[in-house]
Amino acid sequence: MKIKAKLTLGIGLLFAAIITLTGIGIKYTDALATDSDKILKDNYNTLEYVRIMLKALDEPNDNPRKLAIIEENLRKQEHNITEIGEKEITARLTEHFNTMKINPDTDGRMAADFRKDLFIVMNLNMEAIVRKNNIARQTSRTATIWMAAVGALCFLIGFTILVNLPRSIANPIQELTQSIKQIAARNYSQRVSFGGESEFGEIASSFNTMAEKLEEYNNSSLAKLLIEKKRIETLINNMQDPIIGLNANHNILFANDEALKIIGLKAENTIGRLAEDVAVGNDLLRSLLDETLLPTDDNSPTNKQKPIKIYANNKESYFEKEVVNIAVTPTGELHEQHIGHFIILKNITPFKELDSAKTNFIATVSHELKTPIASIKLSLQLLETKSVGIVNPEQQQLIESIKDDAERLLKITGELLNLSQVETGNIQLNIHQCSPYEILHYALGAVMTQAEQKHISLQVVAEEKLPIIKADAEKSAWVLINFLTNAIRYSPEHSTVTIELKQKGQAVVFAVQDVGKGIDVRYRDKIFDRYFQVPGSSKSGTGLGLSISKEFIEVQGGTIGVESEIGMGSRFYFTLSA
Repeated sequence: MKIKAKLTLGIGLLFAAIITLTGIGIKYTDALATDSDKILKDNYNTLEYVRIMLKALDEPNDNPRKLAIIEENLRKQEHNITEIGEKEITARLTEHFNTMKINPDTDGRMAADFRKDLFIVMNLNMEAIVRKNNIARQTSRTATIWMAAVGALCFLIGFTILVNLPRSIANPIQELTQSIKQIAARNYSQRVSFGGESEFGEIASSFNTMAEKLEEYNNSSLAKLLIEKKRIETLINNMQDPIIGLNANHNILFANDEALKIIGLKAENTIGRLAEDVAVGNDLLRSLLDETLLPTDDNSPTNKQKPIKIYANNKESYFEKEVVNIAVTPTGELHEQHIGHFIILKNITPFKELDSAKTNFIATVSHELKTPIASIKLSLQLLETKSVGIVNPEQQQLIESIKDDAERLLKITGELLNLSQVETGNIQLNIHQCSPYEILHYALGAVMTQAEQKHISLQVVAEEKLPIIKADAEKSAWVLINFLTNAIRYSPEHSTVTIELKQKGQAVVFAVQDVGKGIDVRYRDKIFDRYFQVPGSSKSGTGLGLSISKEFIEVQGGTIGVESEIGMGSRFYFTLSA
C-alpha cells in the first residue's frame, strides 16, 4: 500500500475521533461559559457595586462625591436583582439612602444600618456564587468523563498508526528531520538516502540537491566574507586615529593598534569583552565610556565635548572624541535598529600647539605694547602743559587725535591680555563679598567723561537694599563698563542710557538699556562670539569685549544675555549670585 493510502486511512479515523472530541469539548465548554457568565453577570457585578458603596460610605461626610457615588451604584444594583430576597433588601437600602440624603446621619446610626444591609446583599450573592459554582463543577465532571472516553479512542487509533506505520513513515521522517536540523546548523555536507520507490525517494533527491547547492554557496560566500573582514581590519589598523567599536550590548568588537597603544591594553584582554568590565581597571577607557554609554541631550550646552589630554607619543597630546552611532534597516523590515557605535579619537595636538603659540604671542605682544603706549600718553600730557611751550589749535587737534588712538590701542591690548587669560584658562579671580552699588558707581565714574562728550544722560534705576553678592568686583565692573561703553558708542547724541539694578531670586541683575538701532535677530546668538561684529556696523572694535565679558561672568557662575529689537535699542544684562 502506498504511503498516501496508509496515511489517508489512519489519519481519516483519527480526524473523525478528533471531530467528535472537539464537538464534546465545545458543548461542555459552552455550558461552563454559561454558568460562569451567570456568576460574573448576576453576582459579581452586585459584589462590585456593594464594594464601591462600602468604600464611599467610609469617605468623610463633607466629601461632595460621596452620596453621588452611592446613589449611582445603588441604581445599578436595582437593575441587577437576581437572587431570592435581594429585591426586599435593595428596597430597604433605597429607603435608608433617601433618609441619609434628607437628614445627614450625624451619629452614624443610619450609615450603620445601610452598611448592615449591604453586607446582607453581599452574603446573598456569595452564597449564590457557591451554589452556581457547584453546578459548574458538576458540568466539568461530566465533560471530563466524555472527553476522557473519546480521548482514549483517539489514543487507540493513534497507537495503531504508530505501530503499523513506523518503517514506512516514522523512520524516514525522523531521518529527514535530523538532516534538516543539520542544515539549519550550517552543516551543509549532510545527505539523506531512502530506499524503495516511495514518495520519500523524491524528497531525498530534492533535499540532497538543495544541500549541495547550499554547501557550494556557503563556501564561496564565506571566503568573500573573510577577505572583506581582513580588508576592513587592515584599514582600521592603518588609521592614525584611535578607533574603538562597540556593539549594541557594549561588547568591544574591535580596537585598532593606535587605540590599544594609547589606552595601554592588549587585544587578547580587550576584544570580545564587555566594555564596562574592561574599564574597571583602566581609567582612560572608563572616562571615554562614561559619556558614550550615558544618554545626553544634544541641545544641552554641557554636551559640548572638550579636548581630552592623553600622554601619547612621548608627550602630552590632545584628542577630540567623536561618537558615531551605527544603525541599519534589516532586510524586510521598515525601522532602523541600533547595532552599536564607534569611538573615534581625533589627534588635535598640532592645532592645540598652534593655538597655544598664538595665545602666547598675543599675550607677549600685548604686554610689550602697553609700555610704549603708556609713554605716548605721558608725552601727550607733557605736550598739553605750557611748560614745554604753547601749541596752536592745529597742533592741539593732532594731540587729541593721537590721544584717542593711544586710548584705543590701550583698550585693545587690555582686551587681548584678557583674551589670553581666557584661552589659557588662567583667569585670576578674586571672589569676595561686595556691594552691587560699588560696582555700579565705579563703572559710572569710568564712562562719565565719554557720556558727557556725546551729551548722553546716564539714568540709574536701582532697587534699595540689594543683597551683598559674591563676585570679582574688578572683572564685574569691567563687564559693566564694557556694556556702558558700547551703549554710549551706539546711542545718538542727547539720548539716555538706562542702568538697572534689581534683585531676581537669589541673584542681582545688572542691565544696560540703550536707544541705538538694535541688533537683528539673525545676529543675536553670535553677539558673544569672539571677533564677531554686526555686519554693516560703522563703529570699529576688536569684537572681543562681549566675548571676554561672557567668560568673566560665566566663570563666576553668573549668566549673561541680550534683548534687542531693530529700532528699539538693546538691553545687555548679567546676573551674579548673592
